[in-house]
Amino acid sequence: MSDHVDSILAQPARERVELLSRADRIFHVILAQQFSRTFIDEICMLAEMIRRIHTARQGADFLRQQLAHRRAMLYFIQPSTRTFLSFTSACQIMGIRHNEVRDPKTSSEVKGETEEDAVRVFSQYFDVIIMRHPAEGFVEKTAHMINEMQRTIPIINGGSGKDQHPTQALLDIYTLYQCFSGGSLVRRAAGVKADPFPGKKIAMVGDLKRGRTVRSLCYLLCRYPEVKIHFVSPPELAIGDDILEYLKEHNVAFESAQELDPLLPELDAVYMTRLQDEHDEAPGESAKLDYSNLYLTPQKLTRCKPTLAILHPLPRRQEIHPDCDADPRAKYWQQVQNGMWMRAALLAYVFNSEGRIKDYYLENYTY
Repeated sequence: MSDHVDSILAQPARERVELLSRADRIFHVILAQQFSRTFIDEICMLAEMIRRIHTARQGADFLRQQLAHRRAMLYFIQPSTRTFLSFTSACQIMGIRHNEVRDPKTSSEVKGETEEDAVRVFSQYFDVIIMRHPAEGFVEKTAHMINEMQRTIPIINGGSGKDQHPTQALLDIYTLYQCFSGGSLVRRAAGVKADPFPGKKIAMVGDLKRGRTVRSLCYLLCRYPEVKIHFVSPPELAIGDDILEYLKEHNVAFESAQELDPLLPELDAVYMTRLQDEHDEAPGESAKLDYSNLYLTPQKLTRCKPTLAILHPLPRRQEIHPDCDADPRAKYWQQVQNGMWMRAALLAYVFNSEGRIKDYYLENYTY
């Protein structure tokens, strides 16, 4: 990396965010802090429009025509199932041709090429690079690096170490909108501004210290200052102080706890996470921890609201019992599908196609 890029990364996030935009529009999708409340509302509405348009063959054909001239590289050198497949599905929905590199052993990196040079090469072939990388901050570094090149293309963060997963946060908010709104989300296109979030209580449960999905979702929930967040974890896995400071700065109420059961009757949503033991500093370190008291079971759900939304970024282990899957409050499978619609919406936005999609929707659909 150049000295200039290193100097940028030393700046506070609020200053770096500005460098990820072009002409007051998000260009690189890297940090959850980039997303304003207006952007979140509009991208969720766009995702909902794409979902409804795609249900008809004529609509699906229309969507495939929008970006058929674009090419995408999926550079996923960290294991991924849902994020990778939802991005490939999103590319297919929008007509984008795509290629992938998932194993550096199949690339020129085996010849000594740096990851940075690999990205520079991709930028000459493709119109967008969607990247998942195990190192914190690497995706953001490449975005600033690409900004210095003559041909600048968007970089989309598909997960960066323990740090950020902004597109997961957007699909999570989209899912919460669906759960809280009672169908009012898409009516925003007709000027309906009802806000379903005020007063909602949301619990983040499990490995909060190393869960990048939780971190990114917290940044987005700061755009909804009338919610309350409950962080539930063992002390060893508590949410980072940087997130708590960010919540304070944005006047979002929160509490920390080690027990989930007392909170269950008052919660509107619970966001479960697995043990992130791939980030153990020493092998087997997490095996010493026991947070089985935080698991969700059908018996515990009898004490919850009938409108509760249960989310999980997946994969899961034992933290949600399989017998909970048939409960209508289990929204994690819906959450998976929403990743496809949200990422299709992001690709449409990145390539300035959202106007045509909105026009098509308004001409062909009612609310």
